[in-house]
Amino acid sequence: MRAWVRLPSGRRLDLLAPTPFDWTDADLALGLARTYRWGGHSIWPGAPLSVAQHSLAVWALRRARAPTGLSRPDQRRELLHDAEEGLLGFDCISPLKPFLGEAFAALEARLRGAVAARYGLAPWAAEARRAHKACDVALAAAEAVHVAGWSLAEVRSTLGIRAPMLDADPLASVYGTPPWQPWPAELAAERFLAALDRVAGD
Repeated sequence: MRAWVRLPSGRRLDLLAPTPFDWTDADLALGLARTYRWGGHSIWPGAPLSVAQHSLAVWALRRARAPTGLSRPDQRRELLHDAEEGLLGFDCISPLKPFLGEAFAALEARLRGAVAARYGLAPWAAEARRAHKACDVALAAAEAVHVAGWSLAEVRSTLGIRAPMLDADPLASVYGTPPWQPWPAELAAERFLAALDRVAGD
């Protein structure tokens, strides 16, 4: 049974038995840039919000909130926290995941393992994971309002997020772009790849 996909580099990624050598960094960046959050829905004209742009935003917010800074490996783990979605080409909305069952969860876990092995990602320590989730959740709430068109009341009642709403886009000051505007896929891929190069190594 064929379960592999051909990537832009020409490499083959076996989704059922991935190895750390099955993709290039450019493949990953483009995959994340062409994988969309919020089911691909957006109140902005043009491209929806990509996982690549979201990943950059989480990375930027986490660095901004770290009073003593983050090591390069910690930054790499932040940037790559959703990397398996770019390899799979699918960002599954959370309420749907239980219906996809254990086989899908195992598939995601294998892809995460291959990513961790390739980029030397250590398991999350409890405190680091809490700090990461706070940023990830804050971005999810802000994206829901500023990108997907949810109301604040819906964020509170449906998503159950009680944290203060994040109004400032952490990427706007970095790239000089309009706050919360989704980027074209090619631009998102280019910026993600540059960030990945920046956090490479120890």
